[in-house]
Amino acid sequence: MDQHSGGGRRMTADDIEAGRLTLTPLSVEDADDMVGVLAGDGLYAFIGGEPPDLDSLRARYARLAAGHSPDGRQDWLNWILRLRPDGRAVGTVQATVTGGGARAEIAWVVGTAWQGRGYASEAAEALAGWLRGRGVGLLQAHIRPDHEASMKVAARVGLRPTDLVEDGERLWVWERV
Repeated sequence: MDQHSGGGRRMTADDIEAGRLTLTPLSVEDADDMVGVLAGDGLYAFIGGEPPDLDSLRARYARLAAGHSPDGRQDWLNWILRLRPDGRAVGTVQATVTGGGARAEIAWVVGTAWQGRGYASEAAEALAGWLRGRGVGLLQAHIRPDHEASMKVAARVGLRPTDLVEDGERLWVWERV
């Protein structure tokens, strides 16, 4: 961990083992593997947007690989979900850490060809455990109320729905007591 501009420690991504997956810190080179994973139009029904082309995905990954926002207030932690033992990419998880490491917004995406196999739950649980082990006391996710699969993942991670809805997404939270 490096010094954080807010006075706390900057959090950096490590490899995380998760059941059938290894979560590897995102790099620009991962765009080559991920452009196909993120290609299905159906993937964007709940998350919005459209499938990226290789150049735009490389540019996005270059920004994210910096590991923090330009103003230094957020740590951007991103991982590629890779199947063991062959290393095939199947999705991503991310955590935007704020408050000097006190809270994290988490998200997960699994390519349509690999959905329904529990990979999102395995990865999100491993990510949540990794964050909790580093002292993060508040985890949150924003999920559309009609996205049953993501709500199940959030519940498995220990997040609970709140009454707060922003931009059509319900806030789910877990807080250390």
